[in-house]
Amino acid sequence: MSVQQFDAERTQSRAASVSSAGDPPRNTFVSRFSPAGWWRGLGGLTRSGSATEGLSWALYDFANTIFSFAIVSFAMSLWAIQYLGEAAGQFWFTFAVSVSVLLNAAVSPVLGAMSDRMGRRKPFLAIFTGLAIGPTLLIGFVDIGLGLLFFAAANFAYQAALIYYDALLPDVARPETRGRLSGVGVALGYMGTIVSGLLFRFTTDTNGDSTAASFLLVGSLFAVFAFPIFLRVQERSPRGAQFRMIDAVRSWSQLRATVDHARQTPGLLRFIVGRFFYSDPVNTVIVVMSAFATQAIGYTSSEALNILLLLTVVAVIASFGWGWLTDRIGAKRTLLIVLGSWTAGLLLAGVVLNPNTFLIAGAILGSGLGGVAVTDRLLLLRLARSDQVGEMLGLYGLAGKFSAVIGPIAYGSIVGLLLGPLGKTAYQVAILSLLVLMVIGYLIVRKVPEGVTHAEQEQELGTPVEPAIVPPGEAP
Repeated sequence: MSVQQFDAERTQSRAASVSSAGDPPRNTFVSRFSPAGWWRGLGGLTRSGSATEGLSWALYDFANTIFSFAIVSFAMSLWAIQYLGEAAGQFWFTFAVSVSVLLNAAVSPVLGAMSDRMGRRKPFLAIFTGLAIGPTLLIGFVDIGLGLLFFAAANFAYQAALIYYDALLPDVARPETRGRLSGVGVALGYMGTIVSGLLFRFTTDTNGDSTAASFLLVGSLFAVFAFPIFLRVQERSPRGAQFRMIDAVRSWSQLRATVDHARQTPGLLRFIVGRFFYSDPVNTVIVVMSAFATQAIGYTSSEALNILLLLTVVAVIASFGWGWLTDRIGAKRTLLIVLGSWTAGLLLAGVVLNPNTFLIAGAILGSGLGGVAVTDRLLLLRLARSDQVGEMLGLYGLAGKFSAVIGPIAYGSIVGLLLGPLGKTAYQVAILSLLVLMVIGYLIVRKVPEGVTHAEQEQELGTPVEPAIVPPGEAP
């Protein structure tokens, strides 16, 4: 997704200022989407008018998606299997994922309250970014037990950093352009997925497996492309209030009040509960796809990487189609279609284990991944009252985080326990367990009302398209 709907009047006036009276009129499309026009438009999205500041903020999406794709979705599970074996490797990898997400879910209300109270984002963003990059660089040089510990620490810090990264958006973008600048970040996130996948293969061994250089590459790319946000993005004047322990207690007590507020809005709490169930399979598939492709289906690591990249492209293309459908028939009906497609994809993947059906199922799941990201946040915006949007988005995110705790460890436990007695059938049992959760989520959401359109808040927040390969707990 690229920058959309530049200010036509501004474009025309600037074009006129550099054209002579005798020049022919410029083609509007060319002027808007030429490099110079795109750069001017990007500057128009920021408070400062600086395109460099807008790009520096968005490049952080490029940087952190490199980590989430290359490490979380691909390399780490196969690294654990390589050293611990098929059953134990998948169990301990999913255990590390779940522990890191659980810790993040537990402290994220406190981190958010700390950010709001102190009014500072960049210092905390720098700390957690460093804590994500450092352990990543070292994973390939330590034993697998310490490597999994480093991975869990990096994944926790990566997700904690997102709290402060997202909180910087209002400092960078004008209120009416936040959705469009966020879209630039999403587009760069997709690019980060593809670039990391293409570069990653230069660090693998002859079998296509990761090496210590693979982790060095990912950590280094994360550091290089995260650096501009600290160099060029300016925070607005911070409030500078001191954070106290009572503020941490209040952040958790607020959660109970938020649940009560959600209960008072028809269908809202039901939707949050439904999201917990259908996000569980989505988050789990993101984490285990590469291990499933290699261990259950029989692809090589190199082939699995190619498949993940292909599914990323499928998700990108499908996102636009799901967005179009949402505009035509509404967020709820579109979400139900998306969840139905995921049900079909999981059923196909769980019933038949062979490369052809896996590719078909993967294409269905990949397209549906983009659909969940497009539709479910928009449905939340239409269910919540306009004065509750920020509060409900927090509850919405927390439901996603906790679903990402249970799903991976449940999948890893099923495979770890049943692989010995059942062989490859253990993978089918694990996938079909995700199918049950998806059906439960579908049935819950089916009774949620469509909600009403709050045009102003949807314009400000923008259509919520997320990167196709994303960290557990952060998407859909």
